[in-house]
Amino acid sequence: MNRVNRQKELDRILASLPEGGEAPTLFLHACCAPCSSYVLEYLSQYFAITLFYYNPNISPASEYAHRAEEARRLVREMTLSHPVVVEEGAYEPEKFLAASRGLEREPEGGARCFACYELRLRETARLAAARGFDWFCTTLSISPLKNAEKLNEIGERVAAEYGVRWLPSDFKKREGFKRSIVLSQKYHLYRQDYCGCVFSKAQRDAERAE
Repeated sequence: MNRVNRQKELDRILASLPEGGEAPTLFLHACCAPCSSYVLEYLSQYFAITLFYYNPNISPASEYAHRAEEARRLVREMTLSHPVVVEEGAYEPEKFLAASRGLEREPEGGARCFACYELRLRETARLAAARGFDWFCTTLSISPLKNAEKLNEIGERVAAEYGVRWLPSDFKKREGFKRSIVLSQKYHLYRQDYCGCVFSKAQRDAERAE
């Protein structure tokens, strides 16, 4: 089975957007500032963006707060084509632990991560629909460690459930990940060395111990 080229899908959508007038609205889930940097630079050319920081997976709370503040600082300091506002969702680690129940021993990048994707994308879709946004999306696909096809599959499914349009993406394409590194250096962004959850932190600590 051939994989769908999500960048080409995105290209077609961006080319179809009307020029001039008010920009369409995008509710963009953000995992962290470094991943958001390139995506904001790119998509703010086309959309008025609300950057939605919703990550109940991140542990401990101090790490969550640090990443949230870096996202706010990035938006304050970046020059962007259309306005971007930052909204922080509720910090609900108990929801992540509930979604992960029975999947604690799954490897990074497996079923536990897919459950985490869905938890965050479902809340993003719910709010995007409730507030009348034109589109919703996530910055997660910029990471080489994240499964872009699974993200798009989940995004399309929850979009259909809530009646809001999913913006397909694979932001690592066209050197997106490399550009995010350049922008992270430019804005002196904090780049974490684990995904965020207690399980990825334990894996990082084990690798360090070895």
